[in-house]
Amino acid sequence: MDRDTGNEPGAPKSALRIHQTIARDLGIAILNGSHPPGTLFEGEIESAGRLHVSRTAYREAVRILAAKGLIESRPKAGTRVTPRARWNLLDPDLLAWMFSDEPDPEFVRDLFELRGIIEPAAAELAALRRTDAHLAELAAALEQMRTHGLSTTAGRAADQRFHNAILAAAHNAALASLAGSVGAAVSWTTTFKHRKQRLPRDPIADHEAVLLAIRASDAVRARETMRALLGHALADMDLALPSR
Repeated sequence: MDRDTGNEPGAPKSALRIHQTIARDLGIAILNGSHPPGTLFEGEIESAGRLHVSRTAYREAVRILAAKGLIESRPKAGTRVTPRARWNLLDPDLLAWMFSDEPDPEFVRDLFELRGIIEPAAAELAALRRTDAHLAELAAALEQMRTHGLSTTAGRAADQRFHNAILAAAHNAALASLAGSVGAAVSWTTTFKHRKQRLPRDPIADHEAVLLAIRASDAVRARETMRALLGHALADMDLALPSR
């Protein structure tokens, strides 16, 4: 078990506490199928001994995984991996763990399909409800994306900032509550796009088109430009939304 690996690409060593690292490593093993649903873990004493950690650290790791829906612990029944339907796949930590290796392409498509439901509608509302402060935030994020490029950590943070600003500009509390999950999805799918090859085109123009539509209070154009942005991003990865 590698206890020196953080959640983010390039994170400094020893970025996580022991119980967080145990949770991360076990979480990745569950997500990649090494511990499939129904797997029964050994007892707390045995697990802590095998991992050479305290029982307290192991117990805290189990609590983290249980809170994310990956496992359940019952008296006398032990600790078992839950069915996938119970996993909180939009949890930012789970997204980070999922993308720590090569994620399932179907899951990446699922994320884009979800973003395709949420973000065009949010952009449409943002065009109708944005304030000057929202426009300034979007413009600042876009400028940071231009300066740093989406292949860098700073550029990806600006990309996440841009999309979060659209959710905020929609003035919908339920949508705003999704900012953490949508932002994490934006960050990790962008990281995934740049992992193996240079992109064939610059996605900054797509973001600028969304900003211009929101600035013009053109709700229809805002929805369509956001839909186009997501479609181009998916195409960059040679993935297509399945027909269902």
